[in-house]
Amino acid sequence: MFKKNKIDYSILGFVFIFFLISVATINSALTYLPSDVGNLALKQVIWYGVGLLLVFIIFKVKNEYLYRNAWFFYILCNLLLLCLLLFAPAINNSKCWFIIPKIGSFQPSEFTKISLMLVLGTMINNFRLDYEEPSIKEEFMFLLKTFIVVLIPSILTFLEPDTGVVIIYFIIYISMLFASGIRLRWFIILGGIILLAIGLVLGCYFTSEKLFVSIFGNNLYYRFERVFNWKSGSGLQLENALAAIGSAGVFGHGYNKTPIYFPESGTDFIFAVFASNFGLLGCFLFLLLLLLFDGKLFFIAIKKIPLTDKFVLAGIIGMLIFQQIQNIGMTIGLLPITGITLPFISYGGSSLLSYMILIGIILNIREEHSNYQYSYKKKGLFG
Repeated sequence: MFKKNKIDYSILGFVFIFFLISVATINSALTYLPSDVGNLALKQVIWYGVGLLLVFIIFKVKNEYLYRNAWFFYILCNLLLLCLLLFAPAINNSKCWFIIPKIGSFQPSEFTKISLMLVLGTMINNFRLDYEEPSIKEEFMFLLKTFIVVLIPSILTFLEPDTGVVIIYFIIYISMLFASGIRLRWFIILGGIILLAIGLVLGCYFTSEKLFVSIFGNNLYYRFERVFNWKSGSGLQLENALAAIGSAGVFGHGYNKTPIYFPESGTDFIFAVFASNFGLLGCFLFLLLLLLFDGKLFFIAIKKIPLTDKFVLAGIIGMLIFQQIQNIGMTIGLLPITGITLPFISYGGSSLLSYMILIGIILNIREEHSNYQYSYKKKGLFG
């Protein structure tokens, strides 16, 4: 008999610390933001409260319910992405959000990431159950099917346009495939195809601007310009963010004393606000917190848990680590600016709620690990 409702409170402890850091840093970012944006810190508190309710609901319904309905969630998210392109208003030349009166914006792509994890997790698990030792042809057909599953929302999201989220889709996909145990040759082949495709596109971009625009259009050319001009530091965001971080010293300027304005200070560049307030020491402690949290998830992933949970957790870990590295890297000028937010810290209702849903899934996985461990101990398989 399994133990019931065993909550891993250490995970909730991490979330509580993220909550404190997020609200405090967003409040500090309000110093230079126009008053018409409202009290984003208070809104973040509300979103965290709603997110906690979602955690409770997910923990009660269990992951098995999510896996059984994975295709429903996947289809629903893709329909929402399609409706965005057809009906949503353009904001900053992008159709990424539905506007809900008196509530705010809703970004379907944030929840599409979760639906992808659920569908891919069930597909990989079913494949592993059907084929103990799959042939190369069977693996190829499986990879083709999963690639199509990832490609559909990727095209819809790319057209919004939101290239950063498309990258995250494929990070999730590759992370879950890596955990699936398929042959290494597929990663080599996939890597080679990706490098070849990137090489051809970049070759066209650098050698003939006219040809590139005629083939791929002005929109993609503009996005490439944003990516490849990041090194010059000519953007207001990067210049001012680096000035705020570089002048902070060991202990920072002090809370709520961000010395300079830069756009997206409460979202994409929130790490710059934190660094300017709390300095090198604060950054070190924050990075240590992220390392401990990621390590906690990795520790759960290597334990005896159901295979579908293991694959989904691999997707979660891959996504979170990528977003952490990308967001902090672009803030300090080491990586291109892509608009990828810092999980649990950046302001945003849709993104935060999606992460809280993932916390509910993780808590269920942690509980199932405890159940597995308890069951094996009863059988005398643990020493």
